[in-house]
Amino acid sequence: MDISSTGLRVLRQIAESGSFTAAATRLGYTQSAVSRQAAALERSAGTALFERRPDGVRLTPAGLTLLRHARTILDCLTAAERDLIGTVSRTELVRLGLFLSAGAAILPLSLTRLAATDPQITVTTTEGTTPSLVRALRAGSIDLAVLTSRPPHRPLDGESPRLHVETVMDTELVVAVPSTGQFAGRTAVHVDELIDAPWIAAPASNAEPLLGVWPGLPGRPDIVHCARDWLTKLQLVAGGFGVTTVPSRLSPVLPPGVSLLHVEGAPPEIRRVLVARLPGRPTPTITAVTRAIVSAT
Repeated sequence: MDISSTGLRVLRQIAESGSFTAAATRLGYTQSAVSRQAAALERSAGTALFERRPDGVRLTPAGLTLLRHARTILDCLTAAERDLIGTVSRTELVRLGLFLSAGAAILPLSLTRLAATDPQITVTTTEGTTPSLVRALRAGSIDLAVLTSRPPHRPLDGESPRLHVETVMDTELVVAVPSTGQFAGRTAVHVDELIDAPWIAAPASNAEPLLGVWPGLPGRPDIVHCARDWLTKLQLVAGGFGVTTVPSRLSPVLPPGVSLLHVEGAPPEIRRVLVARLPGRPTPTITAVTRAIVSAT
C-alpha cells in the first residue's frame, strides 16, 4: 500500500470527529480535500474504510484495522521529528480527555497528587462529551479519558475490542439553585416544583441529551439560557437567573450564592465516573495517571 502520513492523519481525524466536515475543520483543510484523501486511502487499501451513515461517518472493520496501525505510525513520526530537531522530551507525556464537569471537580487534585508522586509525567488535557472522547481515544488522539455514564451503564461504544474501563465513583445528580428566593434554606425540592422553573442548560446534540435539565422532567422545560461552560451556568444560578442540574461532586467548587438540592418524587439520578483507555497492557505512565485520578475522588 502507498499511504501518506497526511492520509493517516485524515483517517484518525475522521474517526475522532465522526464526519468529513468536522475533520476538515479541525485539520484546516477543505471538505473536498478530506474527501479526496479518504478516497485515496480506500483505493490504496483496496477496500471500503468508511461507512457513510445519516448520523455521520464510522470506520468499517478494515478502517479500524488501519487506524490501529496509523496510531503507531504517527506516534513514531512524531518521535522522529523530536529527535531530528533535538527536542527529546525529558518528561513522559499523557494526553488526558475529560468530560465537561470533571475539570473542576477532579483534575486539579489529580494533577497535584501526580506531581508529588510522579513529577516526570506531564499531562495535557482536553474537554469533550463522552461520545467525542471515546472517538478520540479510539483514534489515538488521547491516551486516557475520564468519562461519565448513566444507568444501565452500557458499553461506551460498539467497537471491538472493548475499551478497558475502570469505575472511579458514583455520584448523584442534584439541582443547583440560587441561595436566596424561592428555594432559600432548603435541602430538597419535589420534582413537580421544577416543572415551571427557568432552566440553564447546555445545547443538545445527536450524541448527548440536553444537559442541565432534570431528566424525565414532566412537560417541556423552560430553557432561558444555554451555556456549556460550568462557571457560566453556576454564575447565572448565583445571580438568580435560573436553575441547572449538577453532579453532587461539584459541591466543593460552587460559587457563593448557589445551593444544591436533592430531588424528591423521582427516582435518583446516579452518574458513574469512569477512566477508560485502549485495551492491552497499560504503560507505567498511564497506570500512574489513572492511580492519581482514582485517589483524587
